[in-house]
Amino acid sequence: MLEHPQRRAPEAARPRIKVSDEARFFRGWLQRPLIMGAVSPSSRALGRAMASYVPDPASFALNGKVLELGPGTGVVTQTLIDRGVPEHSLVLVEYSREFCQLLRKRFPAAEVIQGDAYAIGAALPAWIGVSPLEAVVSSLPLFTRPDEMREAVIGRSLERMQRGSPFIQFSYALTQPVKAKRIGATLELSPWIKRNLPPARVLVYRAA
Repeated sequence: MLEHPQRRAPEAARPRIKVSDEARFFRGWLQRPLIMGAVSPSSRALGRAMASYVPDPASFALNGKVLELGPGTGVVTQTLIDRGVPEHSLVLVEYSREFCQLLRKRFPAAEVIQGDAYAIGAALPAWIGVSPLEAVVSSLPLFTRPDEMREAVIGRSLERMQRGSPFIQFSYALTQPVKAKRIGATLELSPWIKRNLPPARVLVYRAA
């Protein structure tokens, strides 16, 4: 007896292929290399290193906020939550519409804003309102922008925070994206996180 050929499943019945974060990130980099900066998301090891510099969430003001610039797919965001930062205290500013949609699904209690983090000087009051800013965590590719734009991102953030509160940035470079003295800040450098690809280190700026 001849076997009937196996029928193809209707298009609607086929399982949808899940796109990985790495694929999303690489696709975004191909479309906007100067905006994305990196070709893959940060590692959890790097995220944990960045989150470790956030003050103890138990010491946050009642309506204190943590601002994350360029969260991408949310790797660092998750490490902030693991650190104890309440999800509702997170304000995530992301340029990519696709990543914003993903972040809203993964972190429904966080505030996700589609916007340009380099416009922080004008936009910060709208993003944060009158809430105290406990820390800023940035994955922005600062070296893709001119010096004055880099300095504005960090300097304007520090102006809004209490003295000693951290602006936390990572970098793959041997040189500093912003010289601390130019913005009246101090700078703390972490050891290299070799489990990240490529290796990176954390830079922590605080108002002097």
